[in-house]
Amino acid sequence: MDNQTKGILEMARGAFLERTDYEMNRLVENILDPNTKATAVRKMTLTIKLAPDDRRENIVVSFEVKPSLAPTTPIVTSLYMAGEDSCGVPQVVEMTPQIPGQMNLDGETQEAPALLKIVR
Repeated sequence: MDNQTKGILEMARGAFLERTDYEMNRLVENILDPNTKATAVRKMTLTIKLAPDDRRENIVVSFEVKPSLAPTTPIVTSLYMAGEDSCGVPQVVEMTPQIPGQMNLDGETQEAPALLKIVR
């Protein structure tokens, strides 16, 4: 029998190392995500638990990887209180960059603003 020496991350037929690489890929994807703050710190925590039996002959090893990703940046919009309709329901519309129907420098016409659905 050939005795090979392996590091703890190579145990479980390489599953510990594979899980670490998987979570590292998630961290990199989070860094590249334009919906997150570019300079936010991301981290990965590896927890290895060793649980020996009463005779100290068998050791159950539990390996856990916890990534700490940057949250997505908030999305902001503005609403405008446009009064009430004929039934007394408030009319709230989303603000638009320019006056509806007005043409911008690219020749595109501003659409009418979206009306917020009010549920009573």
